[in-house]
Amino acid sequence: MQKPIPTDKIAPANSLVPVRDAAQLADTNLPPGIFSTTQLDLFQTFLCNAGEKDKLSNAIDLWDSVPRYSISQLEMNKRRTADGFLGLLEIRFKYRGLDFRAVIQPARIRESDGEVLDYYPSANEELVEDILRKIAAERLQGFHDTENAKVGVYFSLYQIQTELKKRGHARSIAEIKRSLEIMAKSSIEIKSLDGKGNEGTRVSNYLPDMVSVSREDLKADPDSQWMVEFHPLVTKSIIEATYRQFDLDKLMSMSTQLGRWVHRQLVIKYTFASLMTPFEIRYSTIKRDSFMINYGRERAGIAALDQVINELKEKNIIMSFHRQAVSGARRKILDVVYTLTPSMEFIKEAKAANKRKAISQEKLLPAD
Repeated sequence: MQKPIPTDKIAPANSLVPVRDAAQLADTNLPPGIFSTTQLDLFQTFLCNAGEKDKLSNAIDLWDSVPRYSISQLEMNKRRTADGFLGLLEIRFKYRGLDFRAVIQPARIRESDGEVLDYYPSANEELVEDILRKIAAERLQGFHDTENAKVGVYFSLYQIQTELKKRGHARSIAEIKRSLEIMAKSSIEIKSLDGKGNEGTRVSNYLPDMVSVSREDLKADPDSQWMVEFHPLVTKSIIEATYRQFDLDKLMSMSTQLGRWVHRQLVIKYTFASLMTPFEIRYSTIKRDSFMINYGRERAGIAALDQVINELKEKNIIMSFHRQAVSGARRKILDVVYTLTPSMEFIKEAKAANKRKAISQEKLLPAD
């Protein structure tokens, strides 16, 4: 059995690379203290043993439950008109028992040959956003503009490329630039359909603001700094400390996007993980809320999820599982119920995330 994490050992933020010195900061004309606020410092501080911080990042509850990267490149190609355009994408899903609707407006991108094509944010953009959030958890990279209630990150394209490659997802600089452009130009409307959602209706680009580097500057200095502002739901979570730490390396080691989605949902929802309290998920729920299971035959979709559940066990995220098919007339499978027993490693991670969240929120309470 693994030893519990000593709760008095807090891993401070340490820069992945030294991105700027004091003189450079003075030339940015940014508000004073933008790289060190209480909320940002808490976001950048993890509860873990020595040497574990590099693999950790933060999950954002509602934002990471929205199926916002669910359309594959193949499906996009099928949906494009002869002129290269895509329509609005409407997706309905549930979040903590409430009905929501997401409406995604695609990005219109001019290709290098002059052709104009529309793109929905997809798996590549999801990976890049995960790395942006990881980099934001480093000192002098994430920023919090308290005056304008904005949170974002400074980074280089090479830095994203390095972090992606380190986690098994090598991408070219051109591909990374394309992903950033797609996120900056795509908008998403998220609305609670039953009027009970605390978030109301939000309409924003995935990255509301982006400052890029010219091609000439990039050639002169591959470490030239870009800047993006995070989506308002990410900003809200950071300001209120409602995020949860999790093992980003393990999530990115999953072989499919669906596997990463299921793992992330366990991080967000299975906060009470223990050997005595297994977690139940259904095929029908994952199909509805991920919007990633789009096979012609239901059995193919179930087989894809079976593969994910088996991989969760192989990666030591769960210890074991029980699979129960729900059949109808003529033995047609209507649904599958999976009862998951967590691994000791996942239990330890969940307890650390709970403790760190409680510490962070306590520190944000106003003084008496």
